[in-house]
Amino acid sequence: MVSNDFELLLFDLDGTLIDSVPQLHLAVDAAMTSCGLASVTLEQVKTWIGNGADMLIKRAIARRYQLEEMVDPGLFAQARAAFDHYYRAGLDSDFCLYPDVPQTLQRLRDAGYRMAVVTNKPNLFVAPLLQQAGIDHFFDYLLGGDVLSTRKPDPAPLLHVCKQLQIAPERTLMIGDSRNDIDAARAAVICSVGLTYGYNHGEPIEETDPDWVMDKFSQLADLLLVKE
Repeated sequence: MVSNDFELLLFDLDGTLIDSVPQLHLAVDAAMTSCGLASVTLEQVKTWIGNGADMLIKRAIARRYQLEEMVDPGLFAQARAAFDHYYRAGLDSDFCLYPDVPQTLQRLRDAGYRMAVVTNKPNLFVAPLLQQAGIDHFFDYLLGGDVLSTRKPDPAPLLHVCKQLQIAPERTLMIGDSRNDIDAARAAVICSVGLTYGYNHGEPIEETDPDWVMDKFSQLADLLLVKE
């Protein structure tokens, strides 16, 4: 039985379902060194995640979150191609699911929820990573950040999935770990859950004003499953 009048659950990927920082760090670091640039640390990469691979690589080249000047187009193209190569080669390692993700997804699926992933990660990597994690079968739809002309925090990706699955936004819930997720949901007039354990550039997720804040993924079951 479905509670709270929700039918569709939209999930962010990195920082919500999967901790992929070690995986992303290795690929970004290899890309930088292959271009003759200095190594980057895991903590640096963690602060640069959230706006897609293009922005991740530009931030890595500039060594800052806020880009104050243009990144050299030739260097960016070289680094982005290298990142794609190294990231694709390492998709089967150096990541982990957050605690209770498979078990909670199974309970939500058994209760009748439709589920989809809406991420700013390039679409090329979304399905393979979910397959490697063993949770791809839970989702009815996958949408990477380069499929549409805009990405989160624009509401268009969320509304696109609602349209594809023919479920109204007011019967949809967005679950994510960053301002991009919460701002996109608000703009789409979709309720949201903010998870405290992911990547949000050092900003407490509470400050983005989601409808619910949760410290653990398993708390979704407390919200969404009807108590017998």
